[in-house]
Amino acid sequence: MTTHESKRCKGGPTRGYFRMISASADDILRPARNAKYFQLSGLMSRGKSDLVSVLMVAIGGYGFHYLKTLLEEGETARCRLAGVIDPMAERSLLWPVVSHLEVPVYSSIEEFYRDGHQADLAVISSPIHWHVPQSIIALAHGSSILCDKPVGATIQEVQELIQSRDRSGRWVMVGYQWSYSEAILALKRDILGGLFGRPLRLSALCCWPRDRSYYDRNNWAGRLRDPETGRWVLDSPANNAMAHYLHNLFFVLGPELYLSARPDSVQAEIYRAYPIETFDTVMCRAVTGSGTELLFFASHVTERTFDPRFRFEFEDAVISYGENGGGILAVGRNGDRKSYGAPDETPQFRKLFAAIDYIRGEGSIVCGPEAAASQTLCINGMHESAIEIPSFPDMLIRREGSPERLYASGLDEELLRCYREAKLPTEGGVPWARAGRMVSLGEYRHFPGGGV
Repeated sequence: MTTHESKRCKGGPTRGYFRMISASADDILRPARNAKYFQLSGLMSRGKSDLVSVLMVAIGGYGFHYLKTLLEEGETARCRLAGVIDPMAERSLLWPVVSHLEVPVYSSIEEFYRDGHQADLAVISSPIHWHVPQSIIALAHGSSILCDKPVGATIQEVQELIQSRDRSGRWVMVGYQWSYSEAILALKRDILGGLFGRPLRLSALCCWPRDRSYYDRNNWAGRLRDPETGRWVLDSPANNAMAHYLHNLFFVLGPELYLSARPDSVQAEIYRAYPIETFDTVMCRAVTGSGTELLFFASHVTERTFDPRFRFEFEDAVISYGENGGGILAVGRNGDRKSYGAPDETPQFRKLFAAIDYIRGEGSIVCGPEAAASQTLCINGMHESAIEIPSFPDMLIRREGSPERLYASGLDEELLRCYREAKLPTEGGVPWARAGRMVSLGEYRHFPGGGV
């Protein structure tokens, strides 16, 4: 029986929730065998002219969930599947549906447009190093873009994408789902309105342990560069699975609803337990131009799982999420309390339907490449900050399970302590910790090195 391993995903049927950690192919395809999947004329490549045409770029991994959501809700959203780009499309568990619908399927996005096909919207959920190149090609052929996170590996790529978008007259959204969350947007409006006073310090923590299969699933996981193309990947917890929560620190402080604050400097401590090129653990401090301190702690090699949590300290209030359960809670210095609900109460794939709606001129872009660029800039700064990427001491490494999972003994407690005390490990006297250098990002334009 084939097994499908995926990330934590929410936002399935009827824009509700699903979480698929391990499921058989039969379980996943059971609904696809229902007649409705094979009779949705609106999802055929030849459909009604008033339907938004959607090109899916990558239908394995996270792209599987984009396609699954589109297939289940396409009629309600008044859209149709215009085609699929994936060199390994036949390996997708939704391949039987795709092949039955007889939509165009190509290995490369160039072939799709070269053969005269068009799409209103291209959903890019391919590997990190393909996000910008594929988006630029789609823009040049008249498609607008929903690009999944991160928007790119380097800040110069992001700028190239912005320039291509401006030349094309189309638009780009970036799929950081919390930026489409009603709870996060309501919180951001209150921050913009000055309800909590000046921001002082924002901290976020997330620890999602991963076994060896996570890094063996493709040839770019844990890599600095893609071994085939040589393009920068910079894969890490902060630039992949947990990129959402790093981005959110900048997003909520943006000067407009659709913008993010920009890091002016960053200092990072990065470590690894797995034999990878990049890192599986990061602790960093970024400082914005207005002097607000942003601390981020993330790891794939803790013993325990810590789902996303944050603590935002303002002059007049402290805002927290995930520390004691429940949703986002703001507590004023005067004792006033305001609840916002949880970010994930808005279905994860709201971003897909926001893009489809915007094709029709409905709604607005709340997370474009300008907003997403701060996370990319911070990632570039992290790598510049690290003089080297040290491994955890052998005496701390523990191994368990099959596939084998590595974790650093005691790392859970150190990360929690650093999060609560707003300190990096070197500042807390951790014996194995190594300080990164302070990197100025005010005029940073190119990775590596910062210059043009």
